Amino acid sequence: MAAVTQSDRVLIADDNPQGLELLEAYLSETDYEIRTATDGEDTLRKVADWHPDLILLDIMMPKISGFEVCKRLRADPATADIVVLMVTALDQPIDSERAVEAGANDFLTKPINKTELLLRVRSALASRSQKGALSQTLAYMEGVEREQP
Repeated sequence: MAAVTQSDRVLIADDNPQGLELLEAYLSETDYEIRTATDGEDTLRKVADWHPDLILLDIMMPKISGFEVCKRLRADPATADIVVLMVTALDQPIDSERAVEAGANDFLTKPINKTELLLRVRSALASRSQKGALSQTLAYMEGVEREQP
């Protein structure tokens, strides 16, 4: 598994102050740089300004729902590769289907288990890092192939 670097940025988006505080406390033992957002509009603003690697995104938020935030992120090439883990108290199969349709990479059901949260965040960030390294290698190889006679 890839090592966590200082550049790993996690945005926690939840309108519930206790939910934000809990997730922030769970992640405080890591080396991730953490910021928070309190509604859908705030989330999109912070994504544009800060460029997180991963977002823990609550589904039920004021102004813009987590589903809509995720759809907007996926529609923009500048934010399409951000890892989105939906966090929800909703537990019906239709809710997880909607999260996948919106473009979520994964989802966690409240109440959040600390070990599961840390494992999924670490795994998602490692996968993202490996995908980026593979893309760079492929781009390099394509460049080398073009230069050869």
